Amino acid sequence: MRRWLKEPLLQFLLTGLALFIAYDVRNRDAGPRERSARIELTADDLRQIGLGCIAQGRPPPSSEEMRTLAEARVREEILYREALALGLDKDDTIVRRRLAQKMEFLFEDVAKLREPATDELKAWFETNAERFTLPGRITFRHLYFSPDRRGERAGEDAARALTKIAGKSMDAPDAIALGDPFMFQDYYGDRASDDVARTFGSGFARAVFQMTPGHWAGPVESGYGSHLIWVDSVTPARRPSFEEIEPDVRTAWIEEQRAEIRESAFAAMRARYEVVLPTELPSIEVPPTADLASR
Repeated sequence: MRRWLKEPLLQFLLTGLALFIAYDVRNRDAGPRERSARIELTADDLRQIGLGCIAQGRPPPSSEEMRTLAEARVREEILYREALALGLDKDDTIVRRRLAQKMEFLFEDVAKLREPATDELKAWFETNAERFTLPGRITFRHLYFSPDRRGERAGEDAARALTKIAGKSMDAPDAIALGDPFMFQDYYGDRASDDVARTFGSGFARAVFQMTPGHWAGPVESGYGSHLIWVDSVTPARRPSFEEIEPDVRTAWIEEQRAEIRESAFAAMRARYEVVLPTELPSIEVPPTADLASR
C-alpha cells in the first residue's frame, strides 16, 4: 500500500479527484448565490426607466426621483432572484400564463415580415373577399304589438292594423297610435344587418331587408311580439373594391402571416414533447353556491 501511495500517477489522480469533489460541493452550495449576487444597472437601463415615466404622461424624473426609481428596480430584481431561488415560480398559474404570453409575443418579434407586393395583396384579397364584405344597412320604423297586452291576438291585431294604415305615411299620427309602447326604439336609422339581428333576431333581420322601401308591410315576428314595418331606405351588402380598402387588406394579410408564424413555431416546439392525456377526460361538476362561498 505504501509503495502504491508513493506512485506519482496515483497521487496526481487522487489530488484531481479531491479538487473535483471540492469544486462540486462549493458550487452546489454557494455557487447559485455567487453567480446572482451582482446587480448592475447601466446608463441605458436608467434611461429606459426615465422614458417609461414619460410614456405614462409624467414629467421627466429629477435626479432624486431617478435614484428612487433605480432603487425600486434593484428591489424588484432582488425579490425576483430570491423568488426564483425559492422556486416560487413553480406551479404558479399566473407566472406560467405570463411566460406563455411572452413566448407568443416573442414569436412575433422574431418574425421579420416582408412587405407584401400590391399584386400579392390583390390575389390574397380575391381569395378572402368574403372577409371584407360590407354588411347591408337599413333605416326603418316599426309599430309594435305586444303579446303581454294582447295575448294571442297580437299577430291578428297587427294584420288588421296594416289594412287601416295602408297608404299612410311613416310618421302619420293615426298610424303610430295603433301600436303599443316598445321598450327600445320605434325608429332605427342606418343600422347594419348584424345590429338589427342582435336586437330583433336573425329572422326579423332577413325579413326587413327583403322589404321594398316606402310603405307599411308585415306583420313580422320577433322575440318581443309582432311588428309592422316601414322601410325608409335599404343598402344591400356589397364587396368593396381592393382600392377602397387596401390598408385594411394589408393589415389583415400581416395578421394572418403572424398567426401562421405563431402556429408554425408552436408546432415545432410541441414536436419536441410527448403529451400524455387520460383516455377519458373527467367531467367537471359545478359545486353548489354555498360551497363556493365557503371557499
